[in-house]
Amino acid sequence: MICDRLTNAAWYSGLPRALVEALDYLRDSDVLSLELGRHDLDGDRLFALVQEYTTRDVTECRWEAHRRYCDVQFVASGVERIDVANIADMQVVEPYDGAKDVAFFSGEGDSLTLREGAFAIFAPQDVHRPCIAAFAREPVRKIVIKAQLDGR
Repeated sequence: MICDRLTNAAWYSGLPRALVEALDYLRDSDVLSLELGRHDLDGDRLFALVQEYTTRDVTECRWEAHRRYCDVQFVASGVERIDVANIADMQVVEPYDGAKDVAFFSGEGDSLTLREGAFAIFAPQDVHRPCIAAFAREPVRKIVIKAQLDGR
């Protein structure tokens, strides 16, 4: 897991190509004017999901992890808490669904607060619970880039 501000994205130029492309896209886009929904950057290898929602109570959010994709989660506006834990420390509550590339878990972890302009990268071993109200429920605009790590 990596958590930083987008202004520091150049520090991560040694990451796998898909993750660098994801950070470049976020840096070079007008993220506040992107239309909601899916934006294909390179077909199913790299795509962005533009979302707007109100953060929720932690009891309303689920722990999740993916196998095929890393998540690059960028908060364009608002503040959100995301919990994170290593998959080895969690218990599976819903087995992996390959069609949806997700499994759900229970357990305990640590918390990150992502403020406007911050991103976090979650690899397959990083179970994460997004969309949590950090201080109070508030509207968030977030771009989640799904980056398939295929060695390219």
